[in-house]
Amino acid sequence: QGGPLMHVIAGKTVAFKEALDPAFVAYQQQVLKNADALAKALIARGLRIVSGRTESHVMLVDLRSKNLTGKEAEAILGRAHMTCNKNGIPNDPQKPFVTSGIRLGSPAFTTRGFKEEDATMVGNLIADILDNPGDQAIVERVKVEVKKLTDKYPVYAA
Repeated sequence: QGGPLMHVIAGKTVAFKEALDPAFVAYQQQVLKNADALAKALIARGLRIVSGRTESHVMLVDLRSKNLTGKEAEAILGRAHMTCNKNGIPNDPQKPFVTSGIRLGSPAFTTRGFKEEDATMVGNLIADILDNPGDQAIVERVKVEVKKLTDKYPVYAA
């Protein structure tokens, strides 16, 4: 048994207050627009979104057509300073520690200020790496492009 935890109640109160702010609604709408732009860019580059599209802030990308595992893609994208996580797909032939997919989402880069055109660029950069996972020159080029994007939208504005 437990009782009401005041810090949990306080946290929910603050979250509900923020959710009432029109800026929060605008942010959530941008999260969805960015996720849609990211998914469309990946699909245009030949990657399969497991559900065919996204209706939320996240998507699951099937990597089997690229002959990559989720574990490999997570590591390669990480070298280019792009964060994702390996994730199993439905009826995944790979083990859970390896996986055949990656999960991508839009909230982190939306929080930085990215818009749809930036999300499309992110999708193309991801596809560049997944199309050429062994090409270190492409990884380095993508890393430079990621730096340009993150410099354009710093976490803490000066």
